[in-house]
Amino acid sequence: MNIVVCLKQVPGTTEVKIDPVKNTLIRQGIKNIVNPFDTYALEEGMRLRERFGGKVTALSMGPPQAIEMLRDAISVGADDAILLSDVAFAGADTWATSYTLGKAVRKLGNIDLVICGRQTIDGDTGQVGPELAEMLGRPFIAYVSKVEEIKDGTLRVQRMVEDGYETIEANLPAVITVVKEINIPRLPSLRGTMKAKSAQIPTWTAQDIGVEKEKAGLAGSATQVVKIFFPQRVHKAEMLRGNVEEQVDALIEKLRDAKLV
Repeated sequence: MNIVVCLKQVPGTTEVKIDPVKNTLIRQGIKNIVNPFDTYALEEGMRLRERFGGKVTALSMGPPQAIEMLRDAISVGADDAILLSDVAFAGADTWATSYTLGKAVRKLGNIDLVICGRQTIDGDTGQVGPELAEMLGRPFIAYVSKVEEIKDGTLRVQRMVEDGYETIEANLPAVITVVKEINIPRLPSLRGTMKAKSAQIPTWTAQDIGVEKEKAGLAGSATQVVKIFFPQRVHKAEMLRGNVEEQVDALIEKLRDAKLV
């Protein structure tokens, strides 16, 4: 069973700064990490390999330094890793990102299952998984909390919902997104760490995967960020004076003026 796990490198802090001109995150000086939700996707890919055999390939689109994140994936057990990196990919929204990832998955060929984390902690859209499935023309299941069985070309999973879970079957090949309740990610082993240091991780460009540049990166993005800003917090307080009855009457009047009662 051939499995691809999509990983994203994200800022390892909530105290981010924003470029007021470009309206983009300032990543200089910020430690990057593997998107936490993607670690559960990677772990599940490796558990499925252990149950059903096959191979796990970690796939990421990002700048050249993202290759270190992919080495981390190999250190915990991924068989291979591939980085998609090209100036043509810069500025991509979720649609353009999914298009590029889809091209890479098609180039790999004979992939039975693509696994993504439910969302990333920087964008929080949760859109790449379903959009990637659309690009590939494959069945999609979101919020997977357990993979029950893979048999005769069919995948059966439990999908988390508000009041419990649903059991869903889909034909393979398929795309799923997983929630953190699905497993507990493992730590790197000494053998895995040594393998990661010497691993040859290829970098694929737009030309390598046959990407049409007008469909990738900023040029291929259906949405663009017009402005990013932190909301200004304004604290205003007023002391109500008088006895308790007078304070209550004054409070009720102010609430009425604000049309809150």
